[in-house]
Amino acid sequence: MAAAKQAKLFDQMSTESTGYSAKDIEVLEGLEPVRKRPGMYIGGTDERAYHHLFAEVLDNSMDEAVAGHASRIEIKLDADGFLAVSDNGRGIPVDPHPKFPKKSALEVIMTTLHAGGKFSDKAYETAGGLHGVGISVVNALSELVEVEVARDKILYRQTFSRGIPQDKLKKVGTAPNRRGTVVKFKPDFQIFGEKMRFRPARLFQMARSKAYLYRGVEVRWSCDPSLLPEDSKVPAEATLSYPNGLADQLDEVFKDKATITDAAFTGLVDQGGEGKVEWAIAWTRAGFGEADGFSRSYCNTIPTPDGGTHEAGFRSAIGWPVARKKPTNCSAGRLSARKNASAAARPRISAANRPPRSFACRASWRIAPTRGRTARNCSSSRGIRLAAPPSRPATARPRPYCPCAARS
Repeated sequence: MAAAKQAKLFDQMSTESTGYSAKDIEVLEGLEPVRKRPGMYIGGTDERAYHHLFAEVLDNSMDEAVAGHASRIEIKLDADGFLAVSDNGRGIPVDPHPKFPKKSALEVIMTTLHAGGKFSDKAYETAGGLHGVGISVVNALSELVEVEVARDKILYRQTFSRGIPQDKLKKVGTAPNRRGTVVKFKPDFQIFGEKMRFRPARLFQMARSKAYLYRGVEVRWSCDPSLLPEDSKVPAEATLSYPNGLADQLDEVFKDKATITDAAFTGLVDQGGEGKVEWAIAWTRAGFGEADGFSRSYCNTIPTPDGGTHEAGFRSAIGWPVARKKPTNCSAGRLSARKNASAAARPRISAANRPPRSFACRASWRIAPTRGRTARNCSSSRGIRLAAPPSRPATARPRPYCPCAARS
């Protein structure tokens, strides 16, 4: 009897009665997924996500600078809400793409997810880009984007609206003394709301952070004065260039605090084909309130707020010299050194060592070999050995036995 009722139930569940059939299966194409679910690409539609669009454009210019093709990046915020980022690099390719002969490479890059030149080391030895989605996401989430490219003494231009090309790539004139790319965009109010605006202070801080991370680049900042309040600390115009890199960043943090040493300890280790590691570390007597120390880590100029193997390796490198100096109290000494240290570390990973297929997030960098390489290169540096605090912490308790002491 029960079997008969069950059979009748399944007979009644036809396609028409359930309302779920093949026509209900959507296939999103082009940049539709980005506009449908922006949170999957920029983490939401709040102020942080709004400013992340700027980070994506700026990162492309920084990659050109790190690759040695650009020495200058210009950022301009207009009163009408448009933000322009330009560089004097090679410029986005404008010739027809081999896979899409009717489209220029520029149009393919701007309108196709996972299209870019950073999946191998042919165009970029190191790069912050991982997935080839950054600039196309900016294009999808902007009400208007204008791209200008100066290549081979010719100026090209193409405009887009909400990810859709408004015209074909055009030659607009000659550019005998110019090269590089200009991306001018305004985020879409349909995505972020009509009240959302760029905050000059936040943009300026992001621009300055990038300038710290690469010594060979000059970042020129420009903001319409009408966007700045009278008591604003953000200048209308500024040139950001820091020849000492991360050391200059720590000096900025410590400008109102007394440090144990006159200058931060720094290092830059070239690992050849495996990339480079740059670091800076200092200690302050005053501390920073609840957290006496802090660390800021980056990979290929991209912030990694969640840390990763490179940051873990750097912390290990701080602890090893302390263990050598105070073998009978190495665990407490390492803890104190890490707690009171304020540091910044930035490995530059070559294309051959980029993330495996399982790696998907830029917030943290988790590749096993990176930890050991960072630790070895930093700990072998004379600066790290000198940076180890010579005195034992007052709260440290002597321990009768420690494996580190046995190995020393």
